[in-house]
Amino acid sequence: MAGLCELLQEVNAEMGQIADQISIDPALSSRVVRMSNSVVFGGGGNIGSVDEAVGRVGFSEILGLVGAATVTTMVDRNLAGYGIPAERLRRSLLLHAIASETLARFSSIDPRTAYTAGLLRAIGMMVIARIVVTGGGFESAYHPSRYSSYAEWEGEHFGVAGTEVTAMILTEWRFPPGVVKAIREHLLVDVAGCQDPFACLLNLAGAIVAEAGLALEGEENCWVQTSATRAVLGIDDDQWREAGLQARASFDRIVTALC
Repeated sequence: MAGLCELLQEVNAEMGQIADQISIDPALSSRVVRMSNSVVFGGGGNIGSVDEAVGRVGFSEILGLVGAATVTTMVDRNLAGYGIPAERLRRSLLLHAIASETLARFSSIDPRTAYTAGLLRAIGMMVIARIVVTGGGFESAYHPSRYSSYAEWEGEHFGVAGTEVTAMILTEWRFPPGVVKAIREHLLVDVAGCQDPFACLLNLAGAIVAEAGLALEGEENCWVQTSATRAVLGIDDDQWREAGLQARASFDRIVTALC
């Protein structure tokens, strides 16, 4: 995702370079090809290579297509300890990515970078869930009657929040520091004094996810949509509503292509 984002920001990037980047992962490649044959992208079942898929979908759509294929491959099981079904997590992250990208178009933040941050923001939770499965040890699973958030449960049993684990991973993967910082802070936005527009954007995207009924249970209280958070990004009320409508329409389109 990081490599693809860099390519898509290069004015002189060619379709072949983008196809090569996608082809690094065979499983991802095959899923992108299959999705490009969907009627959503005017497919007739005649695309057989990544090069052809990129040519059909085009620069404007390819990151969304790759992102949808990535999250489907990445979230391959229910999250142990959290009690989150895999399908719900996939849909929640996909909409969060699309909402982040859509909101970014009304701000100064790069939409492609925003999409990637929204899509990958919960990798730390996946790592913690793997630790649970492999015997990391914990006394009890997350339950809203006992814990106010996933972060409280994570801190009690593992001594670290999932957002911090995500930040460690994305730093190792050489993501830009601004992306890492925004993900580290996006659940803890101080509405009264938020100074990081990117963190505010990810938090506002979460509010769109919540309005669509796809928020994760232990994060529902984290998403805030106020004039103060919108002001940090320079987004007015009309733009906020329009971003939500656009995000849900795009989400429905991608989900159709995934089927």
